Parts: sequence; structure tokens; C-alpha cells
Amino acid sequence: MTNQLLEMEGLPPFSKITPEMVEPAIDALLAENRHEIQRLLDAPQTHTWKGLIEPLEILDDKLGRAWSPVSHMNSVVNSETLRKAYNACLPKLSDYATEMGQNSSLCNAYKRVAANRNGLDCAQSKLLDNALLEFRLSGVDLPTEKKQRFKEISQALSKLTTKFEENLLDATNAWSKLITNADELAGLPESAMALARQTATQRDHRKGWLLTLDFPSYMPVMTYADNRELRREVYEAYATRASDQGPHAGKFDNTEVMEQILALRHEQAGLLGFANYAERSLARKMARNADEVMAFLTDLASRSHHQAQQELDELKAFAQREYGMSDLQAWDTGYYAEKLRQQRHNISQEMLKPYFPETKVIPGMFAVVERLYGLRVQEVEGVDTWHPDVRFFEIRDTDHHLRGQFYLDLYARPMKRGGAWMDDCASRFFTDEIDQIPVAYLTCNFSPPVDGKPALFTHDEVETLFHEFGHGLHHLLTRIDYPPVAGISGVAWDAVELPSQFMENWCWEKEALDLISGHVDTGEPIPDDLYRRMREAKNFQSAMMMVRQLEFALFDFRIHLEFDPEKGGRIYPILDQVRQQVSVVQAPTWNRFAHGFAHIFAGGYAAGYYSYKWAEVLSADAFSLFEEKGIFDPDAGQTFLQEILEQGGSKDAMDLFIAFRGREPEIEPLLRHSGITG
Repeated sequence: MTNQLLEMEGLPPFSKITPEMVEPAIDALLAENRHEIQRLLDAPQTHTWKGLIEPLEILDDKLGRAWSPVSHMNSVVNSETLRKAYNACLPKLSDYATEMGQNSSLCNAYKRVAANRNGLDCAQSKLLDNALLEFRLSGVDLPTEKKQRFKEISQALSKLTTKFEENLLDATNAWSKLITNADELAGLPESAMALARQTATQRDHRKGWLLTLDFPSYMPVMTYADNRELRREVYEAYATRASDQGPHAGKFDNTEVMEQILALRHEQAGLLGFANYAERSLARKMARNADEVMAFLTDLASRSHHQAQQELDELKAFAQREYGMSDLQAWDTGYYAEKLRQQRHNISQEMLKPYFPETKVIPGMFAVVERLYGLRVQEVEGVDTWHPDVRFFEIRDTDHHLRGQFYLDLYARPMKRGGAWMDDCASRFFTDEIDQIPVAYLTCNFSPPVDGKPALFTHDEVETLFHEFGHGLHHLLTRIDYPPVAGISGVAWDAVELPSQFMENWCWEKEALDLISGHVDTGEPIPDDLYRRMREAKNFQSAMMMVRQLEFALFDFRIHLEFDPEKGGRIYPILDQVRQQVSVVQAPTWNRFAHGFAHIFAGGYAAGYYSYKWAEVLSADAFSLFEEKGIFDPDAGQTFLQEILEQGGSKDAMDLFIAFRGREPEIEPLLRHSGITG
């Protein structure tokens, strides 16, 4: 049988990819790459861009194109057989990456090309600089025995981070609650009830409503359910996933996995000469050192904490005065905050949902991009996908040139990883022989259509969609021809959120909302009065939200900065210290938030979660130019397109920002946008 992964021309043939193909394909490609790399290194001619770097990039791209659909399917249509095949390849890919990174002959060849840069453009030069840094961070200069230990650690970390994510997925899928008495669900909006009923039916329950820990099910319970005991039960199940606590205590426990990940990261950083993993993480970021990151986070916390405490005090007073609730717990804050929001601003997420049907939001978002950048987004039918719900689109410029393509997978479902993300299916790659446009996966976990009606999004979900599309545009609109510095690749991690957070701003502007909203039944735009209330409520409890994000960022950075092999990870002691410093809502002692913190234990955000706030400074300041000139100002749009989106990782992030804004970023726009006056 033909192995589709070895013949990856064009888009992945998802329906034809089977788990049985995965390991043989990866084995064959790794063997081919090793042979070709040695042949290139042994060639008698002087090493040049055309003779060495470009052929190496072709090999990397071919391997990446084969692995991308496998990795993606493991996240969105997970199965036991696919998981087994995926896991079998992880140590092989880890070994290969470490082997290449520690190949002294290969590193020296790169150095020879880098020493003679005549005729190379800026992007080529940046690629070489990044590659030489990666050689150092892969341990190329280590003695043999330390190289072997580095390799062992890399392989172990690859397995452990995957195990963390599997435990979290399994724990999320393991819990559900069937409710047969509608009175127990009092307060839930009609849309949440319909989803729970549909979920029950899909899972072979002839009657009742099924609650799960998928976000479209979890969030309405925490926000609207009058039944306090139900809120507590669902909160506990969610907040103890993959831990030693809660309804599945110990069954999918990430405790030891987390400890091992932190210990191995610290040891590997030490092998490279860094004092801790936080320092090693900063080698690829805008922030210059750990002190700068800690000062940034601490400053934001000090500016926000007093206001956050005031907001919580107001909430407590409201809950006591209006509902006689004197013991506000973590599973109560969302519920009473929604009551207070409705009393103060007469608005709720649920009230806005009818104005954000998928049939209006998606084409509206594309219209925003067309007005900003002069680009057309069109759906393409008949493309092979991994699930019937997935749609496929292409982006063309004013000359009708194809700039990029993307898959859109919007809805939550079983065996799909939670959250929202953008990932790389193919990178832009142009040479004399190759003409490859970028392709992206855009993945969300929104409520699906119910009862034959279009899916309705909360405004928060619309923001999430714009956020991921911002990442997508960064990947798809690049003009850089070499994959390691094209699109999001090679971008400093604490700047990579700039285009995504930047896009969120259009979700709040009336001129843009008129494009992305329209009542599901009448098509009417959001009424002026409702829009006014929406804007007034924009920064409702914004300081509480700010300190919550700072809690995550400080916790992440400190457990990597302060790791001590003799004391272990001290994960919850450090989290408790951070919460005492910045938090206002106190979590129960059995809360196991860290056990589900996939961003840092299984994603790319280890010692880098601060990047969200760091990049938010950039995005708020970038958007302030559009506030000055008009949100659809064509000159500002073209400048952002040309200086940020099209440049990818071809230049330092600060240089790109200065080229766009004319100066270094300032923090005031972020504080103003967040309604923080401290």
C-alpha cells in the first residue's frame, strides 16, 4: 500500500492517513535525511547557501510536512492507535533533532557559510544567526559524555510533555454528569441546555442533559447555574484534572510528570552553562534577562493589585447585599460577577450570543481583513479534512495572487485537545525549484450548532477566533522565503503574540462590529444602546483578570527560575507565594491548577507565559496608531502588514516594532485599554 506520508505533495490527504503509516514513514525520512546530510558534508566543494543550507532546508521541510498532519491529528482526532504511533516516533524525532544540533561538522559548515555572507539577504543572514544559536542550545560544544546526557534528557522531555497532555485529555474526557431533573440546571441559558441535551443524545442517553469538562459546557455552569453545589462539583472536577485530588484522584496524575519535567529542564540548562531554565528560555526572547521579566511582571502587579482588591470587595458586598452570600468561594465568583455585570451594565455574554452567529462572524472577520490589508478570503470546497466540520479557505491579494491557505476547525468534541491554537501545516518556501505557499491549522473549541441553527458565539469566543486568526495571518502573509524565519518561525517568543492580540481590538470597535455581527433571526446589527453597554462593561473586573494572568506568569517564571534539585519543584509552595503576592480570589487548598497548565508543561510557554503580557504591551501600543488615524486607515494597515506580518522572523522583533511605530513600545496604552488606573 502507498504510504501517503512519503508522497506529501500539496495538502495532506487526511482521509488516507492511517496510524500504520506513521512510524515507517518517519523511519524512512530520518534515514534519508541522515544519508543526505552526510553526503552534503562530505562534498568537496566549499559550503555555500545554495550548496548546503538550501538542500538542508528542503530535507527539513519534507520531514516537517510529513509529521505535521500526524501531530495535528493526534490533537484533534485522538485515538489509541494514533496515539501509540505518535508516541513511538517522538524519541526518534528527538534523537534526530539532538543529533543534528550536536553535529560539530554541520555546525562548522554553517559557520563557514556565515563567515562569507556576500550576496545573502537580511532573512538569510538571520537564519544563519538563529541556526548557530540553536547549535549552542543543542549542546554542540559539550564534551561527548555530556552530549549523551543532553540527548537522553531531550528524549525524556519529549515523552514527558506528551504524557502530561495525554493525562489531561484523558482526565477531561473521563468526567461527565448526566442530569435528568431540569430544576438542577436552573439559571442555565437555553443555548447551554440545548448543548447539554445534544451531548447526552450523542452519547446514547435517551433523556437528560450531559455536562462535561469541555469549555462550552463548563463555562455556562460556572457563570449561570443557580445550583451552588453543582457549581462546586463541576469546579472541583475541572480544577483537579490529572491530579491527586478530585473525582478521579490519582488516576491520571501529573504530579510526578511535572516534577520530572522541571528537574530535567533545569539539568539540561545547567549542561549548557545557564544557572536555570528561565535563563536558557530567554536566549530566544526579546527580554534581556530574568530581572527584566520579574521587574515587568511585578510592576504590572503593583499597578493592578489595589484595583483588583477593590473589584473583589465590590463583588463580595454585592453578593452579601443582594443574595445573602457571605462566604464567597472560587466556584461562586464567576456566578456573582455575572449577576453584578448584569445589574451594573445590563449585559451578559448570553445576551450578545444571538448577534454573533457563525454565519455572520466568519465572513465578517474576513471583511475586516480585506479592509485592513486589501486581502480576499474565500472558502474552497472539496478539500480532504480530518473531520466533517472542518472548512478550508484561501487568501488572495488584490492582484489575485494566492498568499496562503488554512483549515478552520471550530467546535469542541470528544478526543480533541481543549483550548484554541494556530499551527503550521506548511511554511512559505521559495527557491528556484520550490514554490510552496504557507498553510495553517486554526483550531478552537466552541459550542457547535444546535438544533439545526448556526453556531452562536459569545463575544469572548469571537475574541478568541480573532486572536487565532491573527496568528494565522502572521504565518500566512509572510514574504520571507525560508521556513526557519518565515511567518511565526524565528520570531522571539515574547513577541509572537503581537499579531494575535492586535487583532482582538477590532472585536470592540463599532465600525468592525457592524461587519462581524448581525442577529441570527433578523440580521439586525447590535443596537447602539447594547453596544454602549458592551463598551462600558469592557473593563468590568479587568484588574482581577490582570492579576490572574500575572499569577500564571509569575508562577511559571519562578518555578523555572528558582528550581533547586535538592528541594524539587516546590510547585504548590511557589504557587501559594505568588497567590499571596498578587491574587485576590483565593483558591481552595485542593485546587490543582498546575496539573492542567498545559501551556508550560506541554506547550511552548515554559518560562515564557509572561509573553502574553509582554506582547500585550506591544499590541496595545500598535493599535493606538489605529486609534489615532482610524481603525481601517489604509496607510496604517499597509504599514503593519509590511513591517510586522510580512517580515516574519527575518529581523529582531524590537527592530520590526520600531519600524512600524517609529519608537520603542510604551506601557500606557495597555493600562488604558485595560481600564487600570493604578
